[in-house]
Amino acid sequence: MKMPAGWCVWVTGLPGSGKSVVSRALVELLNQKGISVQLLSSDELRKFLTPKPTYSLEERDIVYVAMVYIAKLLTQNGVNVLIDATGNLRRYRDDARSQMACFIEAYLECSFDVCVQREAERKETYNAPTQIYQRALQNKTSNTVPGVGQPYEVPLNPEVVVKNFMLTPQESAQRIYEVIIAKK
Repeated sequence: MKMPAGWCVWVTGLPGSGKSVVSRALVELLNQKGISVQLLSSDELRKFLTPKPTYSLEERDIVYVAMVYIAKLLTQNGVNVLIDATGNLRRYRDDARSQMACFIEAYLECSFDVCVQREAERKETYNAPTQIYQRALQNKTSNTVPGVGQPYEVPLNPEVVVKNFMLTPQESAQRIYEVIIAKK
């Protein structure tokens, strides 16, 4: 008997756009609706793959290839997956799309200035590095921050665009949930 394939949603956006908060709100919403989902956080995975991260292109390649591989295995075994990761290059997200039958890209649209402000004020980091914009804008780090020293390639055709700067995390999660249900 063949297991039904799970789906994968990749929540992407600039650092500080609200990916972790929205992803956790989406997990909560899905659980309330009786839908189980496994959250894969790049910041959490990075702790195991690269305990002393440099955020180099080579290191990002390792982290995102591993994340997509894990998500693919989970979805092939009927597990729904939610990826909480910047995935600053389109090729990372396109790779995931090419490997999973049911893939949804959810782009959290948020201005750079709002992201910088949020990142500076956030209390809960969900294992993300802190003060990244502040250090990058003061030239205290190498060029490792998407949107400052590294590119962030906006999705070309995401299944859902959430103007996260205008919505609560719960409203943003609801928008993504509606797309998941429509695709199922």
